[in-house]
Amino acid sequence: MENETIAVKPPRQRKVKGKVVIDIQRCKGCELCKEACKENAIEFSGTINIKGYHYAIVNNDLCTGCVNCALMCPDAVITVYRTKPEGKKMEVNQADIQGQLAAMADKS
Repeated sequence: MENETIAVKPPRQRKVKGKVVIDIQRCKGCELCKEACKENAIEFSGTINIKGYHYAIVNNDLCTGCVNCALMCPDAVITVYRTKPEGKKMEVNQADIQGQLAAMADKS
């Protein structure tokens, strides 16, 4: 066999990027966030936290800031920051989203 090369796609350039921060000491390793991530940016560590669980770790280069992981997290240990093209950061977490949904339900 001759030398074969495999083409590896670089991460897509996105207008909006995300940065995920996980409280690894509170993470239970339920893997709901991993299932919710369409970009496959979430994996689980080989080590354990103080509770004895394998915790989630994120490849922020792949993150789009969609917040699906934060919405799925039952313990609200995930915070997602979106970076817009202007460089402004916007904090989006589960409590904010639930508050907005409740406000919309009250209007109905």
